[in-house]
Amino acid sequence: MSPKVDAFLVQLNKWQAELSLLRSLLLEMELDEDLKWGSPCYSFENSNLVILQGFKEYFAILFFKGVLLKDSEKVFTKPGENTQSSRQIRFRNIDDILSKESLIKAYIKEAIEVEKSGEKVALKKIEDYAVPKEFQEAMMEDEALKSAFAKLSPGRQRMYLIHFAEAKQESTRLARIEKNKGRILMGKGLGDCICGLSQKMPTCDGSHKHMR
Repeated sequence: MSPKVDAFLVQLNKWQAELSLLRSLLLEMELDEDLKWGSPCYSFENSNLVILQGFKEYFAILFFKGVLLKDSEKVFTKPGENTQSSRQIRFRNIDDILSKESLIKAYIKEAIEVEKSGEKVALKKIEDYAVPKEFQEAMMEDEALKSAFAKLSPGRQRMYLIHFAEAKQESTRLARIEKNKGRILMGKGLGDCICGLSQKMPTCDGSHKHMR
């Protein structure tokens, strides 16, 4: 049991009892516990397996490689339209957890077997993502922007391309590109703070202004 997770749960105003129950179930599976990305995270042999999440209407266990699990009971939810690897099991109350206790443990065991097998998720390459023409033009006009974007990690590049392409109107795409030029030039991703830490990370105390 991680003291950092103890402190995290104590300060919760919502889902405290529910996430504590999920935590106890996960600890029964002999997983390593830590606080990562501001949430309780559980790993097997140094590989992240699942993380607990709390939202306004529900809470969840997110399986990092959920797409590789069989999901025999069809309980998985895709967190976002562009999510490739992770999958959630969502809950709304303690009874919901108790009714799925055996299922949760079975899915955890399957996730452990996936890790043991060494199987990897075949993620789309950055080349497979369309680059909006507005962003292509912006990089053609600004060599520094083009160079800075090329130096970003594939994950950061992917998030920007998805963010720009999701806008249906040209004016919105242009506005998003203009708004994020400075962030790209600084080598930051969409979720990165100017201090270099994610805004969701507990070590970033928010005492400075974030770029949004």
